[in-house]
Amino acid sequence: MSPRPPKSHVNNERWLVSYADFITLLFGFFVVLYAFAKADQKKQVQVSEAIDTAFHSLGIFPDASRSPAKGFRAAAGADQPAIPMNIVMGEDVLSPAKVREDLDRVRRELAQTLSNQVAQHTVSLQMGRDGLVISLREAGFFDSGSATPKPETLATLRQVAASLGRTAYDLRIEGHTDNIPIHNAAFDSNWELSSARATRMARLFLDSRALPADRISAAGYAEFHPVAPNATPEGRAQNRRVDLVVLPRSRINLSVPGFPRPPGPWRKITDE
Repeated sequence: MSPRPPKSHVNNERWLVSYADFITLLFGFFVVLYAFAKADQKKQVQVSEAIDTAFHSLGIFPDASRSPAKGFRAAAGADQPAIPMNIVMGEDVLSPAKVREDLDRVRRELAQTLSNQVAQHTVSLQMGRDGLVISLREAGFFDSGSATPKPETLATLRQVAASLGRTAYDLRIEGHTDNIPIHNAAFDSNWELSSARATRMARLFLDSRALPADRISAAGYAEFHPVAPNATPEGRAQNRRVDLVVLPRSRINLSVPGFPRPPGPWRKITDE
C-alpha cells in the first residue's frame, strides 16, 4: 500500500497581494490629482498677476493712493477692488489695450459731434474704470425736478445713440442727483427722480432703434455717487446729471478657475 501524498498548504492571505496593489494604485492616483491641483494653482496665480500688471500699466486699475477727494466719489460708482478679467465681445477676447483704444476712438468722435455741448459745459466726456462716461448735466437736458428731457435736446441724444449703435459695447444709463431732498407731485425722493431720468433716457435710446435692448441697462443712484462736493451751488449742479457709461460686455474667463465675479459699478479715475 503506497503512502498518501502530503496535503498542500492553503494560503489564506493571498488577498493581501491584491489589496496592496489596489492601495498602491490609489496612492498614485491621488498623487497625480495633487500634482494637477498644484500646477493649476500656479498657473492661476501667473495668469492673475499678468492680467493685473497689464491693467495697472494702462491706468485702468490705479493704486490705492489715487483715490477720489474726501467727501465725494466719482461718477461710475464706489471704490471696489481690482479684479483681473478678460474682455469677451461675442466670440472675441479683447485685450485691455484694445478696449481702451476703441473707447478712446468713440470719445474723440463724440467730442467732435458734441463740440457745442462740450463747450457749453452741458456734456462732458471722460474715461472711467468701467469705460467711457458721457455725462449729461441737468442744466442742459432736464428742467428742475423733471425726468423728461427737453425737446431741444432730442437731436443731440439721437446723435449719441447713432454713434454708440456703431460700436459693440453696452450702455449703462445712470441717474444722479444732488443731496437736496425733493418732494413734488411726480417724485417723493431723489431715488425716484434719478431712476426715472435713467429709465426715460433708456426708453429714448430704445425708441431710436440704434442699440438693441439687451445692450442697455438703467440705474438710479440718487445723491450717493457725487462727482463734486454738495456744499456749493456749482458742485450740486455737477452732481445733477445722467451718465451714459459705455462699457464692454465683460465676463470672467471661466477657463481659469477660482476667479470671483467682478463687483460693480467701478469708479471713474480720470477727467479730461
